[in-house]
Amino acid sequence: MVKRPLFLLSLISTLYCAPCFLTVVNATPEIPLEKIQVTDNFNFANIHRRAAELALQPYKEDSTAILPDYLATLDYDQFREIRFRQDKSLWIKDKLPFISRFFHRGFLYNKQVKLNIIDQGIVTPIEYNRELFNFGKTQLPPDIPASLGFAGFQLFYPLSDDQNFNEFAVFLGASYFRAVGKNQHWGLSARGLAINTGAVTGEEFPYFREFWLEKPDKDATTLTIYALLDSKSVTGAYRFILSPGIDTVITVKASIFPREKVEKLGIAPLTSMFYHGENTDRFQDDFRPEVHDSDGLLMANGTGEWIWRPLNNPPELRLSSFSDENPKGFGLMQRDQDFNNYQDLESFYHQRPSAWVEPLGAWGKGVFQLVEIPTDAERNDNIVLFWIPETPVEKGGELNFEYSIRFIGKDEQLQSGGRVIATRIGRGGSDSRDEKLRKFVVDFSGSAFDALPPETSLEGVVSASKGKIINKVVQRNVFSKGYRLFFELETEEQNSVELRAFLKRGNDVLTETWSYQWNPTKK
Repeated sequence: MVKRPLFLLSLISTLYCAPCFLTVVNATPEIPLEKIQVTDNFNFANIHRRAAELALQPYKEDSTAILPDYLATLDYDQFREIRFRQDKSLWIKDKLPFISRFFHRGFLYNKQVKLNIIDQGIVTPIEYNRELFNFGKTQLPPDIPASLGFAGFQLFYPLSDDQNFNEFAVFLGASYFRAVGKNQHWGLSARGLAINTGAVTGEEFPYFREFWLEKPDKDATTLTIYALLDSKSVTGAYRFILSPGIDTVITVKASIFPREKVEKLGIAPLTSMFYHGENTDRFQDDFRPEVHDSDGLLMANGTGEWIWRPLNNPPELRLSSFSDENPKGFGLMQRDQDFNNYQDLESFYHQRPSAWVEPLGAWGKGVFQLVEIPTDAERNDNIVLFWIPETPVEKGGELNFEYSIRFIGKDEQLQSGGRVIATRIGRGGSDSRDEKLRKFVVDFSGSAFDALPPETSLEGVVSASKGKIINKVVQRNVFSKGYRLFFELETEEQNSVELRAFLKRGNDVLTETWSYQWNPTKK
């Protein structure tokens, strides 16, 4: 079994739920600062050089950064009491369009994160001060050292109106970060890097050990952040350009320096949760029809084909790999945004964002890998997606990647073809005792069908890696304004079956490709 990620990272949704508003007030932050002059304007080259030099040294934990026991032993409720004081928010007195608040170390968040400000070529470290926080009912010693550092930070921008700041991005826990756009609720996360995720050797979690936040102008619509990543196997230099809005976009530039050979390096990883959905054929004792942050993997490969892979909560660890060259994009989507399909008045799963990764430049040959981990609760982030480059990751080398992550509400904007909007599975045939037959029902919808006359017939193209496809039917679905594909799979195989399907009219392919892994022995 693979080591799971920090699956209680989902608690960020509860600790700091969105939409979160911060009213603009006139206050002077009391943040201890010590200015450090740099000879050149601080930019990505500074981080790049530092990461390259760090990679030549053995990895070691800073003994002065060990989390004190009185913080390491905090439980969830105690940690939740610790809040950054709003009137101490970074840049609030300057009346800038961006402000930031910091997270205290403790509970699950034991790594020390150093924070700095860049202002006109001057780097200003931010020292820890307990006066920056309200501790509520949590009792801590009065002499917490300034060397404690922070666990991470959150960013605010006026998404809704000019009078209130909305929380739109969080960097917290290992190399995790997440973002939302206007009217979205916290859902899936991105990561700086994934190492050996899903491998039998266990997963390694690199972390952002230091950040530099560039002070924005008064009319800025973007915010630039630099980060230094560190772990036993690699170091990394990162630049994030954050553009909040209806869809928040984060543009990432990364240079990775291996300290040693890495067997499995995951680029642009996304982490999400899928507990159950309409394609779940195992009984779930839950009043809610569906519970998930994402319901499918979407890929646009280098040949121009769009592929949709519904997510699942498998009975055992499942890895799915898709070879490609110079991918156009990939992401974890929350396509189903109908409240009636969730019935959750607290978690707002119907407003969770999708995340779409778009490579900037040619990434060459590699593999998309989807990791699906069994979970018995929605608190566990059990879905991971990333790109594995074909080029071996050797000690002393350097890998460079640039990409954007778009946190979107609706993914129709990404393509014009027909989209899969539902996947359902049930007993096939007319005899309930026939275990050899399973029926699959796939609904397609989208603008590709808008100009088709109602009587138009479409052909369903279905293939299976094993078994036999029978009783294939395509029907117009007037309720979804699309088409429904029915087919049955006849198989006696005891192993998984890979299925693919799409709709076409003559020689014209009208839809993305539906891709599904079915295991007839795991129900």
